[in-house]
Amino acid sequence: MAANSRIQLIQDVLGSAHIFASAVNDLMEERLKAVSGEQLSFSQLKLLKLVARTESYKIGEVAAFLRVSNAAASKAVDRLVRRGFLVRNEVADDRRAVELALTTPGRRLLDQYEEVTSKTLGEVFGQVSEGCLEQTAELLDALSVNLVEREEDERACFRCSIYFREKCLLRSKTQRTCHFHLHKRKNDRSAAIDGHGRPVR
Repeated sequence: MAANSRIQLIQDVLGSAHIFASAVNDLMEERLKAVSGEQLSFSQLKLLKLVARTESYKIGEVAAFLRVSNAAASKAVDRLVRRGFLVRNEVADDRRAVELALTTPGRRLLDQYEEVTSKTLGEVFGQVSEGCLEQTAELLDALSVNLVEREEDERACFRCSIYFREKCLLRSKTQRTCHFHLHKRKNDRSAAIDGHGRPVR
């Protein structure tokens, strides 16, 4: 195969991957709007998912996850606190860090979103075999490792965004530190808390 033809095939793959990712994001945003109305943006949903997975943060880490400035990250946290979806507390020995936890309404909204999107994705991928899904994931992971290994950035990795997986080639094959794995909660599901900051039993 001529070099130009191969490059064109690679461009086609990249175009298809971009269109797929864009279509998925649009669908997820539609489902979020159906569940939350205008209460939550997709960026704010990402922050709730981050809190559901991990326990303490520096604002810089939240900013890196959301891909915004530190000031914007702090405002995003404040908005969710005011709406009653999160509570925040300063960490005694590190004033730059904050402890965030989902409230009962925050957990309920996240659970509703997960239920709706799981049903939708089950329908979208219903005709695709598990073997095909596994092969596609393995191919994309291998290509991602090849790309990331060429980067010099060694900050905590947020590449998976809201799609964290225990089995991740980036974590096992590259030197990047996985933020989710580093801050993983002892329990897979954190305890929700009420509006007064008390754990809900």
